[in-house]
Amino acid sequence: MTKAALGREMEDRARGFLESRGLDLIERNYQTRRGEIDLVMRDGGQLVFVEVRFRASRRYGGALASVDRHKQVRLIAAARHYILARDYRGEARFDVVALEGPDQIQWIRDAFGVTDG
Repeated sequence: MTKAALGREMEDRARGFLESRGLDLIERNYQTRRGEIDLVMRDGGQLVFVEVRFRASRRYGGALASVDRHKQVRLIAAARHYILARDYRGEARFDVVALEGPDQIQWIRDAFGVTDG
């Protein structure tokens, strides 16, 4: 399986997981020059920017550890672009869905804030 196909499959798994918990997909793979947002979803009245991370093992820190400060800065920049482009004025948060191994999913709601990155 190619890296792109694997990434798409992991995003599909994360999307299904979040939809089963009541979130609704708005957009997928929103791209800017500064970065990409894997999933843009709605949780009630709140906009949710979701970063999907996959690691086959925890050998180098695992999926959650890969959302480092540099990655957060890029996600925040992409989210700002999205908000400005859509003239969005409501609440928003950043979630991370970490997938490790064949069937382990961890959802971190409000994983970091704008001041964290």
